[in-house]
Amino acid sequence: MEQKSVAIIGAAETTDLGKIPNLAQIQLHADAALNAMADCGLTAKDIDGIATAGDSPASVAHYLGITPTWVDGTGVGGCSFMLHVRHAAAAINEGLCEVALVTHGESGRSRIGRGGFAAAPATLPGQFEAPYGPAGPPSMFTIPVLRMMKETGLTLEQLASVAVVQREWAGMNPRAYMQDPITVEDVLESRMIAYPFRLLMCCLVTDGGGALILTKADRAKDFPQKPVYILGTGESVETPMISQMEDFTSSKAFRVAGSKAFAEANITHSDVDHLMIYDAFAHLPIYGLEDLGFVGRGEAGAFIADRNTAPGGKLPLNTNGGGLSYMHSGMYGMYALQESVRQMRGIAPAQVENAKVSVCHGVGGMFMASGTIIMSNESP
Repeated sequence: MEQKSVAIIGAAETTDLGKIPNLAQIQLHADAALNAMADCGLTAKDIDGIATAGDSPASVAHYLGITPTWVDGTGVGGCSFMLHVRHAAAAINEGLCEVALVTHGESGRSRIGRGGFAAAPATLPGQFEAPYGPAGPPSMFTIPVLRMMKETGLTLEQLASVAVVQREWAGMNPRAYMQDPITVEDVLESRMIAYPFRLLMCCLVTDGGGALILTKADRAKDFPQKPVYILGTGESVETPMISQMEDFTSSKAFRVAGSKAFAEANITHSDVDHLMIYDAFAHLPIYGLEDLGFVGRGEAGAFIADRNTAPGGKLPLNTNGGGLSYMHSGMYGMYALQESVRQMRGIAPAQVENAKVSVCHGVGGMFMASGTIIMSNESP
């Protein structure tokens, strides 16, 4: 994709975040979409492309009154929205649509109008993992983490420091669900969920959503908000079964998606001012830092514990507070994208000074999939 040929012109989350028992899931999609339209001054009749995950794009388009010429229902877990942004940029460049809307709405906590996600018995996970008794993501994500700890020396204290640092960022964000400061000791003394994960190493369970609107870059300055340009994109998948990862200490999907995005953006790691790495659990930023190439193998735990990603550090990471403290309705990728947009617009609650390039990296499933979007606020 040509650099900066497509821009994000509208971005918004749902009016409320956290506990929203008065809205069904499709209403969360609509609330976020209408907020994003208001953000850029468009209406449903101006939109001719739609993408979503967790719900059918046909349902969301019908509910909003949109008649699209391009539709994407790619669903690979929480990073689906990164893939949607990539696909929307390609569709706009190809002339398949002019204005694309990406929506997310999820009643993860209240579970109003929400569908199920259980693996059917005949699927690969249903046949080859479910019979062995995994009890959801906390018990499945422990498999690679334990290998990572054994092979690289990652410590419990370093895992805990991920949650501590991100709570610092959340403390600067009025919209964050959890804002009170915590210590490494607090994390390690919180309730055991599945070793080595303690409660404070696990994501929140909340309601909410978000939406993005994209169009050609040459139109971007016609809208009220500062445009955010797509600089590079990448995506990949590895396996729907965490037990079948090629290497428990590294995600192939992370490496492929990240390297593709960096190559397309034609940047180096030193060019990156701001970083979002999906953090459903405390280990994910550690994998992300290493697989994206910001640090060497086995170095990310110490890198975070040494406050390099904390406020005032050299690589601001998960500046909204992340899935551990800001928001996590089940599929977190949209919230990471929203924070990257805010940082590039210069309006984030914990704004990184003079930030010009943001890398937003997501995971789907248990290391099943990955998407990477690199954004810039500098015009082409």
